[in-house]
Amino acid sequence: MDKSQSELVNTDSRLGEVLGLVSRAPRVAVDLESNGFFRYHERVCLVQIAASEPAFLIDPLAVKNVQPLGDLLGDGSVEKVFHSADYDIRSLDRDWGFHVANLFDTSIAAAFVGSTQLGLQAVLQEHIGVELEKHPKLQRSDWTRRPLSAEALDYAADDVLYLGRVRDVLADRLKSLSRLDWVKEEFERLVKVRHTPRDRTSAVLSIKGSRTLDGRGLAVLASLFRFREREASSLDRPLFKVIPDAALVHLATEPSVDLTIVKGLGRFGRSPASKDLKAAIAEGLKSQPVTRPKRVRTEEMLGPAERKRVGTRRKSLKAWRNQVGLRLGLDPGLLWPAASLDRLARRPGSLDVELEAPEVRDWQRREFSEELDGVLATI
Repeated sequence: MDKSQSELVNTDSRLGEVLGLVSRAPRVAVDLESNGFFRYHERVCLVQIAASEPAFLIDPLAVKNVQPLGDLLGDGSVEKVFHSADYDIRSLDRDWGFHVANLFDTSIAAAFVGSTQLGLQAVLQEHIGVELEKHPKLQRSDWTRRPLSAEALDYAADDVLYLGRVRDVLADRLKSLSRLDWVKEEFERLVKVRHTPRDRTSAVLSIKGSRTLDGRGLAVLASLFRFREREASSLDRPLFKVIPDAALVHLATEPSVDLTIVKGLGRFGRSPASKDLKAAIAEGLKSQPVTRPKRVRTEEMLGPAERKRVGTRRKSLKAWRNQVGLRLGLDPGLLWPAASLDRLARRPGSLDVELEAPEVRDWQRREFSEELDGVLATI
């Protein structure tokens, strides 16, 4: 890429000038680079914006006041074009409380024109014939490190330079398919997502392999989980780079195991660091056993005959959704929420109630409720 196509913005004064310039455009492409693969204290390390050329690469580790960026993102008169914006929206909320108004997400748009490969490289290639150079190392780069290399800056700029073009192509295609209102509703839902701090209890219980543990084992796992979080925070390293989940489960399963033979413990398998790990295991063994909340499945309360009827209705409803997806050339999962179909399989006469379910979209009600009502009448 021609180096004139990007500029690193690392002063407050230049940020103000850049935002004053791009805010006059009808739309601005936006992307973020973060450091979660390398750091426990995850943060946004670079914000890329582009109204055309050049791309401006804002360094929030150098700029003291990024609030003007938040003002632009929240300005409903300027459309913000992201690709797969969910993570970025949560990150902006987490770090600065910034919220995005007037969003266009090219990943969602591509899905609703029938694309099956939704990564940025695939979408650009399919819809505007642009083939980005692959940079596997940069995709998992520690964006905290400074100075940023010329290669990294080029990679970051590429993520926004073509979004405006592909946005226009996708918008035209959506209009021709009469689906632009569909994606606009999806965009409106997406901008409302917020960062939610991880719940420690649910995080422990969701660790792969933890379902084999009894109450005592879960107590040990919870203690080990807390230990790992303290170490990760102190070292500023992501959890999996301190001790992997599999090693925690191994220790919770066999708390008296020789630490030197457990894979993944690194220095914690040897003295002196092993002392603190053993203390965490001992703390878990002394704690009250942890009881995993029971999940009551509604169908378990039904008799065998009714369970069979529910299963048959579920298959029919999914078959209907698959047929609609085939007819429209879309992933069936986009067309009606699976949870809603499950509820309808149990209560086929409850469509009026189901249409008010929060996960059912307005466009889905308009497009498919009458057809779905017909299917329900036959099963």
